[in-house]
Amino acid sequence: MTDSEITLLLDRWSKGDEAALEQLLPLIYAELHRTAGAYMAAQRAGHTLQPTALVNEAFMRLSNPADSPFRNRSHFLAAAAQAMRHLLIDHARRKQAEKRFDPVNRVTLLEGDFAGESDEADVLALNEALERLREANPRQEQVVVLRYFGGMSQEEVAEVLDVSVPTVARDWRIARLLLHEWLSADDAS
Repeated sequence: MTDSEITLLLDRWSKGDEAALEQLLPLIYAELHRTAGAYMAAQRAGHTLQPTALVNEAFMRLSNPADSPFRNRSHFLAAAAQAMRHLLIDHARRKQAEKRFDPVNRVTLLEGDFAGESDEADVLALNEALERLREANPRQEQVVVLRYFGGMSQEEVAEVLDVSVPTVARDWRIARLLLHEWLSADDAS
């Protein structure tokens, strides 16, 4: 099915046509699952979320397209990638909160770090760096989310953001440098 046909289904879904949703799901599910798999590959082994659960939860967050209709396939996939990112951040925050209040998992500085804690910290540190990037340059933050988390090509990102491909390439390069600098500074402190 072509992008324009998917766009028509998204439009019909946003207008309340449940039959359009039933036609749409099989067409986009594999792509959403691939995105979720990429997210999960970056997580620690034994993560309690699985790609299928991540897709389902993200889809639940996007289940009311009438509030903000999707312009096209790329726009929908970008929104799904954002939803997945936020789900992983929420999950990491919950895990850290559980560890903070669970006396079994308390570890003194002399005993070392609790296993697995750094993975949640990494997700949260990346989120803080992305928030900092959004304050500095919102478009660069969007480029990172769409490229890194959404798995989109530079051409797809340019289409979603309505900018040129060289602009996306430049934003991607600068954003990666800034994020690396900020995350390295966090690791050092």
